[in-house]
Amino acid sequence: MPKTPPSADSGASGLFTRAGVFRLKPVDSSEEETAGGLRRTMGLWQLVALSLGGLVGAGVFSLAGVVAHDDAGPGVMISFLIAIIASSAAALCYAEFAGLIPKAGSAYTYSYAALGEAIGWAIGWDLLLEYTAIVAVVAIAISGYLSYILDQVGLDIPHWALGAPGTGSGHKIDLFAALLCLLLAFVLSRGTKESARFETILVVVKLGIVALVVIAGAFHISGGNFSPFLPFGIGGAISGAATTFFAVYGYDAMSAAAEESAEAKKVLPKAIVISLAIAAVIYLLVCIVLLGMQDYRHIDVKSPFSSALASVGLAGLGTVVAVGAVIGITTSALANMLAVTRVWFSMSRDGLLPAYFAKNHPKRQVPDRVIWLVGIGSAVIAGFLPIKEAADLTNIGILMAFIVVAVAIMVMRRTRPDLPRSFRTPWVPLVPLVGIGFSIWLIANLDWVTWVRFVVWMLLGLIVYAFYGYRNSVENRGPGTVRTTPQGGDEGSTS
Repeated sequence: MPKTPPSADSGASGLFTRAGVFRLKPVDSSEEETAGGLRRTMGLWQLVALSLGGLVGAGVFSLAGVVAHDDAGPGVMISFLIAIIASSAAALCYAEFAGLIPKAGSAYTYSYAALGEAIGWAIGWDLLLEYTAIVAVVAIAISGYLSYILDQVGLDIPHWALGAPGTGSGHKIDLFAALLCLLLAFVLSRGTKESARFETILVVVKLGIVALVVIAGAFHISGGNFSPFLPFGIGGAISGAATTFFAVYGYDAMSAAAEESAEAKKVLPKAIVISLAIAAVIYLLVCIVLLGMQDYRHIDVKSPFSSALASVGLAGLGTVVAVGAVIGITTSALANMLAVTRVWFSMSRDGLLPAYFAKNHPKRQVPDRVIWLVGIGSAVIAGFLPIKEAADLTNIGILMAFIVVAVAIMVMRRTRPDLPRSFRTPWVPLVPLVGIGFSIWLIANLDWVTWVRFVVWMLLGLIVYAFYGYRNSVENRGPGTVRTTPQGGDEGSTS
């Protein structure tokens, strides 16, 4: 007889039971739930493009050079290899869940179904902050490149528009960053098909620019620049892996768009594996060319590729690199904004946040109410706040999500072995334990201030859950509760 999941009315009752805060989100209702929700328009390669939008960005245009200069030298290739192996462990866990539960919400939905509502809430609340902060951080990075490009073509931008208060003389607002957040919200509000097409075009252009730079630089590689290969020892390469890890986890944002994928159970796992494999090849090629063109000690950490190209007489490609950086990092911002809106939508549909946010636009079938709130919120952060601290906070958030997803895979293998899986994480529990171990190691190296802010955010979330989410949860109101209806109809009515 196949095992069935614990239900709210089985076993002991009480707050800390399967009838209380650890009640499970049903897995078997996934197709029924999503039938009238988000529109399924994305195929395999659009999902791959969305994932690559998050995976191939700042890591290519800046991070490789920074880690090489400060931590690993030419051994940065080992740093990326370690980071990719560690990220692959988490990616394989995401791939199994993506095929098992093809629903919006990513780690929030997976942990809710496997570990219980309270843990799902915690991860969802965590992701709301993490993704929004990433959008703002990335927008500020793009703003810097845009300012550089405009300066190159002779356009002077007023000082008041060049940064948040306190970031420079006369700075009042980072205007480019704020406007970019609003532009991304506008693109997402047009519909999934339109925003996916926009993202795919940008990703193709970005990869073309990366290929151009790599090919041009390959003719100027000097073997002498690779010696010594490990100037800081193997320890430097391992330390560098902790930094480069944050360049290779963009697939988690793509998994949040599960409900907008045609044949999700079949194509989502493929998209995760394919995109990570492509990103791995790109990063290793970039490292070889970058470190082959210029001695790691002479790399300009502010613009690594531009300085390397200039060192071999290809300074004219510097502006091309800047354009590529703008496009590349824009795709990352779009992927993360899409992710946070889908997590928010899913939590609202489940009753953990107000149902107002789970209503789609009647024509475009996207959660436009959430999209514009996230767009405005990230614009305010990007425009008016220095957010180095927020960038640090995003690190702990994604690592916590990785740990929970890896644990959830091991739990689901024991509690629901009967469920059909279109993809199975290999070598369980070894692969999940590798992802957990690496994530714990990285978390242990974060600044204590990051921990304090994370704890404050989670305590605030606990209050929201205790006074709203717990009693309004769809699972608390019973299995007959409707989660969502076509064209954004009334939420939370009973059938």
